[in-house]
Amino acid sequence: MTSPKIAAKEPAKVALEKGKTYFFCTCGHSDKQPFCDGSHREKAPDMEPHKFEAEKDGDAWLCQCKNTKNSPFCDGTHKDL
Repeated sequence: MTSPKIAAKEPAKVALEKGKTYFFCTCGHSDKQPFCDGSHREKAPDMEPHKFEAEKDGDAWLCQCKNTKNSPFCDGTHKDL
């Protein structure tokens, strides 16, 4: 399996809408970080985006180092990279 590319060593603050479905980039190659733009198809074909539905309206911190244990949310792992 392909290892994810570290897109950034800090989380991205994003506004989420309750009930809306999002596709979180897990490969790190997307130009629309932290969301998927389909880049994995060419650059990491064995990886798929993480589909999730926002549980509430508001800001969230999404992982960009791609090593979180709480995908898609940042868990601070980037601090150890």
